[in-house]
Amino acid sequence: MRLAVLASGSGTLLDAMAEADLPIDLVMVDRKCAVQDVARRHGIECELVERTDFGDTFDRDAFTKQVVEALESHSIDLVAMAGWGTILGPAAFEALPGRIINTHPALLPSFKGWHGVRDALEAGVKVTGCTVHVATEAVDDGPILAQEPVRVLPDDDEASLHERIKEVERRLYTDTIAEILQRGSVT
Repeated sequence: MRLAVLASGSGTLLDAMAEADLPIDLVMVDRKCAVQDVARRHGIECELVERTDFGDTFDRDAFTKQVVEALESHSIDLVAMAGWGTILGPAAFEALPGRIINTHPALLPSFKGWHGVRDALEAGVKVTGCTVHVATEAVDDGPILAQEPVRVLPDDDEASLHERIKEVERRLYTDTIAEILQRGSVT
């Protein structure tokens, strides 16, 4: 399987994947970001499909079409979103049905969305964690592939808890992707 990683941020997840020797064929970013430097450092091809509109006029379908065309031009079989900052439209899930995966910093189905760590803290849970799941058109709603708990400590704030979740997430996501690649299929 040919693997692409879609990312928009600091690149810590990509770095963990590359350090684990996952065979990453392509890194795609939707904006100029630190991920590009991480890809370059590991000798991984990086393609920018730039999202220039972050307002109400953003055309999600047109942007998704550009992403899909880029993935298809590289014959990608599996997509791992790793801090990708743009919700993809239906065309992505039609082009790669069941082959786009994501990670989320909470134990789904609880605490979906951008603020999973904050929401878990506000709810007063004693345990949260991270989830690796199949991405679908509905955000944070696809079949769960792997989960691991992280205990909430009495003095945790959002930053400290999120950092501990990210430590677990880097290992869990990398291990899950390695298993998928070994199997040759997501499920």
